Amino acid sequence: MNVHRWPLTPRHSPADSATAFNAASAYDQAGDDYLTYADGDPVNLFGFEGRYAYSDRRVWAAIRRRLDALRNAGARSLRVVDAGCGPGTWLRRVVVHAHSMGFTRIVARGFDVAEAQIRRARVLARDAAGLPGVELRFEVSDLARPLPEADNSIDLALCLYCVLNHAPIADVRRVAGEFARVTRGYFIVTVRAVGSQPTIYVDSIDKARDLRQDHEHDLCEVDLHDGRHLSFASHLFTAVELRGIIGGAMEVDEVRGLDLFHNRFAPDARWNPATLVAPEQFFRELACLEETFATDPNFIDRATHLMAVAHPRSARRRAAMRD
Repeated sequence: MNVHRWPLTPRHSPADSATAFNAASAYDQAGDDYLTYADGDPVNLFGFEGRYAYSDRRVWAAIRRRLDALRNAGARSLRVVDAGCGPGTWLRRVVVHAHSMGFTRIVARGFDVAEAQIRRARVLARDAAGLPGVELRFEVSDLARPLPEADNSIDLALCLYCVLNHAPIADVRRVAGEFARVTRGYFIVTVRAVGSQPTIYVDSIDKARDLRQDHEHDLCEVDLHDGRHLSFASHLFTAVELRGIIGGAMEVDEVRGLDLFHNRFAPDARWNPATLVAPEQFFRELACLEETFATDPNFIDRATHLMAVAHPRSARRRAAMRD
């Protein structure tokens, strides 16, 4: 497999091909294969023990802290939106856990551009949707459209794992502004970092015969071993860039790198022999290294993902900024 990490002239110019930025087609083609690749086990919702699950553990910890803060503040109802929800695993986690915490009314909406992923989400969500007091729905929609939620109506807004990587970078500030408009509680977003290891997004990288990440045109082109060719938008973020975009619309609580080391050292039969499996102490020390360097400006952009957590600005500060 040929992997290039520097700007190349794309095979298809974005201006010449309507499919160049068509992430929906790529995730539709992935179908159920994406379910097994992304977001963890859709049946064992809280099984984060895998060595590839470090990022998931950190994201879930951030979500739980914000749910705890809402509940401790006396909230009994919860409104959640998950943009680019894929097969719905993260939104189901939130709903099931929030219900167990004692939230008596939960209204949750997930949406995605890929119809195949929404169909799967609806099937898998029957367990969570049947809980008392829960209204859970999944829709086909696009971040290019304004969010239908009312101003200051959402307690927890999610946009996880590469959704913004596929948005035209010229639109990302507008998208951040939409999240700021509807959010009254917390916003959590993750994106692929500019120094991350190569990804084809829709499946594990060993399915690719050739991969081209064109930084100049924010374009990823993938040739799969099964003969398919995928071409879609792929902008990789720096931590400074992500903080600037989110901070232009909301108060940023934190920006941190997720998985600087685990993915590089986790044993994987596709790449490494079994003799390279390390003892558990090694992975405990890796976790300490992750904490040490997750916000270090010299390392953060080499993380697999970047996570930003934010909350709305006060009305007084929003008015001052407008003036």
